[in-house]
Formats: sequence, C-alpha cells, structure tokens
Amino acid sequence: MTELVALPRRPIGTLQVPAITIGLWQVAGGHGKINLEKAVQEMKVYAEAGFFAFDLADIYGPSEDLYGRFMKEKNDGVCSYGFTKLVPRPGPMTKHLVEMSINGSMQKMGVSSLDMVQFHWWDYEDERYLDAVKALAELKEEGKIVEVALTNFDTYHMNKILSSGCPIVSNQVAYSIIDTRPEKKMVPWCLQNNIKLLAYGTLLGGFLAEKYIGKIEPKRYELNTSSLAKYKYVIDQWGSWRLFQELLLVLKGIADKYGVSISNIAMRYIADKPVVGSVVVGARLSIAEHIADNALTFSFPGLDASDLSMIHAVVHKGKPLVGDCGDEYRMGRR
Repeated sequence: MTELVALPRRPIGTLQVPAITIGLWQVAGGHGKINLEKAVQEMKVYAEAGFFAFDLADIYGPSEDLYGRFMKEKNDGVCSYGFTKLVPRPGPMTKHLVEMSINGSMQKMGVSSLDMVQFHWWDYEDERYLDAVKALAELKEEGKIVEVALTNFDTYHMNKILSSGCPIVSNQVAYSIIDTRPEKKMVPWCLQNNIKLLAYGTLLGGFLAEKYIGKIEPKRYELNTSSLAKYKYVIDQWGSWRLFQELLLVLKGIADKYGVSISNIAMRYIADKPVVGSVVVGARLSIAEHIADNALTFSFPGLDASDLSMIHAVVHKGKPLVGDCGDEYRMGRR
C-alpha cells in the first residue's frame, strides 16, 4: 500500500479539492508513447498516495477513457475526483448539443455525474459561449454536473458570464513564478467573487528543476515535448536564459534550506496564494512519475518573507508577460 500524502484540501464550490491535482494533458500526445494499461495502474498509485484529483478533457486524447478504466479498477475506499473539460468547436450551442457532449464524457468516465466541467471557448466575438454556459448550469441543476467552471478565460469574459447569472466556481489558467498575468486583474476579481483558480504551468513544463542548473540554453530541436516547447517560449518572453539560471539558483538555495526540490518550491509558491484552489501538475503516465517528490511540497511550513523577497528580486528583473490569462489561445482568432 502506497503511503498516504496529507495534502491540504481547499473548497472549490461544494468540492473539497486536494491542493495538487494530477493533469493528464500529456496523454493527448507530444510527450511520448503512452502504455494505457500501465497508465491506469499509475493512476491507482497516485490516488492511493493522496493525489486523487485528475484533470482531463474531452480533447485530451484517451484521458476520459483512462479515468473510466481507473474508476472500474480502483479500490472502493479510495476517493477520486475527475475534472474534465468541454472544448467545443465554434458553432451553435444548444442545450441538446451540450448535453450530448456531457453524456459522452459521463459514459467514457464511468460516472453518473461529472465532478467538474471546465468550459473553454475559442472565439470571444462569437457570444454563443453564453448559451453553452447556460446549458451547463441547467445540467448542473439536473444533477449531471456537480460544479461548472472555466478554463483559459480572461477576467472580462469571466465577469460577463457571472453577470449573466451562470454560477462558476473556478478558472484554470497558467500561473507560475514568472507568469504572473493572473495578478493584474483576475486575482482581485476572483477574491471579490469567491472564485478559485486552478493553476497550471507552475513548473514551466519541467524547466523549474535542478537538472537545468548550469545547462546551456536548449536549441529548438532539443525541446522534445510539447510542454518544453511551450514553456521555453514563456521563459523567453520573461527574460534571458541567463536570468532564468539566476532564478534557478535562488530557488535551489531556498529548496536546500527546507530539504526539498526546486519543483516543490515552485509549486508551494503558487499553491499558497489565497486565490489558488489547486495546482495542476502534469503526469507523463507510464513514462515518468513524481509521486515521492510531489509529496514533499507540503512537508515544510511554507515560504517565509525572506524567501519571497529573494524570489521577487530576481523575477522583477524580467519583463511581466503581456495580456490577460488565456490570450495565447485566441491570437489570430479575432
């Protein structure tokens, strides 16, 4: 039996969500070939160790099917949450069409209701996203969905949805030590409206790790996963590789102080933000697992004022990323 991890739980709507959620974006491709049977077994190990919330999506390859297989095989006494997404193509958003998608997710995941549906929309000029969220709210009232949430929405359109009368409990966005876009508008708005953030990209696709200290800046062809390619661009927007090395050394010093890893410090830095309900950490199921390391994230009291001061001093040497959350998914679509 895997040793349980005492992860803090935070309220997101009516759910009590562990402070770390395991993300399954990587099973969609671009991160190596997945052994499906081994992936299901690893999900069982994660859940038994206390990492029982999984973030998936209708567009993340076999992620919903994997969750369904996991639900059939897991021990009955093991708690689990499956947070999926609705990512429709632009077009009519009738109640019937939305319900068909939700029914499909329920069938794949082997559940009678979805713990959380996080809605994404590609084109804000097409205001039928309001029809989709209204339909999701109705399905919540009918018991098919426990909580309705968003993913990669900006602050303006979150407010528009909430003002339309559709209740939402969270928004999943990129949020890391160097990607502080949520802090411009979204964080104060969320705190005012009791809406949580699920933070992804917190480890910059794996760049925030000891193995990159002292390494020569990787060439484009060396970025052999979708995550590395995506977050190397984020690093470049913020500052130089040399400045990133300075950040790694600062984080390493803090990590050594607490006997943990750079990744633990990066996750804890974001997880302790009052607006953050959970940090979504990607898992390359059947390829690599980081249960033991992730478990150390809450093994120390937290970052103190001197830690935060050192981190902020180097972060402020870079350039704040422009725009609001999710803007990168809509460039050229307007």
